[in-house]
Amino acid sequence: MSALPRVVVMDWGIGGVDTLQRLQARVGAEWLYLSDSGQPPYGLLDDAALQARIRAVAATFAPDLLVVACNAASAALVPNLCACRLVGVIEPGIALTLRQTAPGDLVGLLGGRRTIEAGLHARALEAAGRRTRGLVAQPLSAHVEAGRLAGPELDADLLPLEAALADCDAVLLACTHYPALLPRLAELLPAMRWLDPVEELVEQLATGLPALGEDDVRRPPRMMTTGDAQASELAAKLAFGAAFGPWERVVLRG
Repeated sequence: MSALPRVVVMDWGIGGVDTLQRLQARVGAEWLYLSDSGQPPYGLLDDAALQARIRAVAATFAPDLLVVACNAASAALVPNLCACRLVGVIEPGIALTLRQTAPGDLVGLLGGRRTIEAGLHARALEAAGRRTRGLVAQPLSAHVEAGRLAGPELDADLLPLEAALADCDAVLLACTHYPALLPRLAELLPAMRWLDPVEELVEQLATGLPALGEDDVRRPPRMMTTGDAQASELAAKLAFGAAFGPWERVVLRG
């Protein structure tokens, strides 16, 4: 029996923990998670810096598959960036949106500034006949990192978005932190079609990786960060109910 593949899921913070949980429920693998919060937020880094961080993760952990669970970092992906297989979340988001919408539909794109300004979603969707409206929702990921999934502080940033999205036919969550806010988003716009790229990513990867076995359920992931381990563990619990741990602080090669 061959060894299970080593899969690393990476993000700047804890948004990718949700991706890890959903993948782990479907796929048998040796799981590692890396929060690169010891670096400036990925939305503030240019392509070269993001590519260097992705290469450093690949060099440090030598995965068979590296899942870049961050839209800002996924926007910087180029062919042959690493020796391992590399997947991001932008292409799954585009594929899901095309399948769930029709030509002429207005699609809201909700993401961080770097993701929206990169325009990858908008160009692909508009080329296929969709209309798009990109909205920078930068503070939302900070609310999720703080475990603030409801309350007046969150609503102060959500309510302006509610008005801007109300006439959309669907909204793509172009940040892996945002699924944690879906309960509140659904309260504000109950008739909206919310599109979560991680759903598509999991379906795509589940077809090419080993199915989950009974022993895999008991195999905990290794949880790591380049930042504050205790803060990362607490944030993951508050935002996604993740009981993984203890987290450890690591230094990447390169």
